[in-house]
Formats: sequence, C-alpha cells, structure tokens
Amino acid sequence: MAVILAIETSCDETACALLDSERGLLAEQIYSQWRRHAAYGGVVPEMASRDHLARLLPMVDAILKEQPRPTAIAYTAGPGLAGALLTGAATAQALALAWRLPVIAVNHLAGHLLSPLLLATPPIFPYLALLVSGGHTQLWLVEGGAQYRCLGDTLDDAAGEAFDKSAVLLGLGYPGGARLERLAATGDESALTLPSPAQNRYDFSFSGLKTAVRRAVDKGYQKADIAAAFQRAVAHGLARQVRQAVADCGVTQVAVVGGVAQNKYLYQVLAAACAEQQAACIAPHKRHCGDNAAMIAVAARYGEPTAAGGFDVYPRWNPDTLPDAIADGNKLK
Repeated sequence: MAVILAIETSCDETACALLDSERGLLAEQIYSQWRRHAAYGGVVPEMASRDHLARLLPMVDAILKEQPRPTAIAYTAGPGLAGALLTGAATAQALALAWRLPVIAVNHLAGHLLSPLLLATPPIFPYLALLVSGGHTQLWLVEGGAQYRCLGDTLDDAAGEAFDKSAVLLGLGYPGGARLERLAATGDESALTLPSPAQNRYDFSFSGLKTAVRRAVDKGYQKADIAAAFQRAVAHGLARQVRQAVADCGVTQVAVVGGVAQNKYLYQVLAAACAEQQAACIAPHKRHCGDNAAMIAVAARYGEPTAAGGFDVYPRWNPDTLPDAIADGNKLK
C-alpha cells in the first residue's frame, strides 16, 4: 500500500492531495490565483511563484491533519512555468529529505491524461484522450498507466488560450473562457462562420480563429453571436479530429481532459461525435479538469521514485519523452 502526498504548482493553481493506493483519494485542496492575475490579462510568472511559496506549506499541513503519514511524495516536474515548478519541486524535495521518503517527479500532462482514473467508474486501457487546456491541445492514445502516444498537437495556440484571448477581444476580461461560454448561450452560432481549428490528420491551429474573431468584432457583429460561432468552430473542429482518431485506433472510450473540458457545449458536441463511432465520451469531475494535485498523485502511482536531494524541472516536457532526451535548453537544474 502506498500513500502519496502530491504537490502541483505548474502555473497559477496551488494544489495538494493525499492518495491511498487502496482507498483512493483521501484529501485535496486547490487554490486558484486567477484574481491576482486578472488585472494583467494573463499569468505573471514571478507573482505566481511567490504565491505558491506562501500557500504551499500551510496547504500541506491542512491536508495531513487526521490522515495517515505519506509513504512517498510526488510533485509536478513539468511542463509549466519554470519558477512555479521550482517552488513545488523544492518543497517536495525538502519534505522528502526531512521525512526520509522517496520522491516521484510527475509529468503534468500525464496527470491530465490519467485524471479519468479518479472517476468512480474509470476508463479501461487503451482509451483516447483529448487534452484541451490553457497551454495544450493534443490527442493522445493512452495505452497504459505510463504508456502514452501523441497522435496530434496544436501547431500554435491552445484551445484554452484561444478562449481567453477571444474573450478579451469581446470585452469579457481575463480569464474569460467561462464568460465566453455563458455569452455564447445567448447568441446565434449560425450568424457567421469562423474557421475550424482542425488541420492535418489530427493536428490543430487556433491562430487563424482568433484573427477571425478580431475581424468579426471590427465588422460590428453581435458579441453573443461571435461567441457562439467561436465556440461552435472550436467544438466541431475538435470533434472532427476525435471522430477520425476513434475510427483509426478502434477505441471504445474517449476522455476529454484539461480545463476546457468543463465547457458543456464542447462536451455535448464531442459526446455526439463519439456516439457516431459507438464510443463512450467521459470527463473527469469538474474539480479535476483544471490543474489539481489529485491527478498528479494518480500519475505518481505509475512513476519511479527519484533520489531525494537535487532536482530538475522541465518547462517543456511531453509524457512520451524521457527527461534525459529533452534538449538542455528546456532543462533547468
């Protein structure tokens, strides 16, 4: 039996979780810094790192109250903001050294890919995972707990970034993904046609879509209609790639993971596309779609402990790439 204390500090969420390999998730806490960054229209890395530093140890104390002592510590080693990652890595290594526990460095994206395993009825390997977040839009074939194959990636911006930047263009502020979704519900998605993010076989591109939103705003279209057309273009573009991947891979389950998976319209469109291919569409609980430590704990169950002491973080790191194979410029020691 393993009891894993997990720490997540890849961007602007500070999170801790305690996972028992037999009893499941015992406790978790998530703090979002979005209010601190809203005035700047995006995440300020130095501010994010300082906030992680101030909140992390009190959260660990709160998590461990009346809970069993951890037998291992996991932390997000990448990808993410370098300073934010270093805060979590340093905290994890210090606790491991003090408590003489093994440490597990976890890939943040692998956490998202495995987050459906937190469901009461988890998916069965292999399954297809569509990762849609603020920094990534990717299609993965999840073949096992530590076996991932990237089928498609974004060529430029990510879906979540496109949502937020389009929301700013519409005057909704930052972060604006949820606000854009609410506005879209009042608009006519057929009032204008925006370009699809679907590109080659499984890849995506959102830069042209953002440009089209700006032009629509300049032409004076109703903002609610622009929001609805934007949401439709994103959802149906993603669904097209998912439909193709399901047919090619022959999977029967598709998991939609990452922060944008909370968008109800997107999930409905993807569920309909999966049903056409006789596949089930699932998503983690809302609190496990965004950045969280529970998913890091789940991924740590399939990781290998590293020696307490020195540490590395990887601002750029795909789950199917070994850290040692990453270019030196992406690796901070």
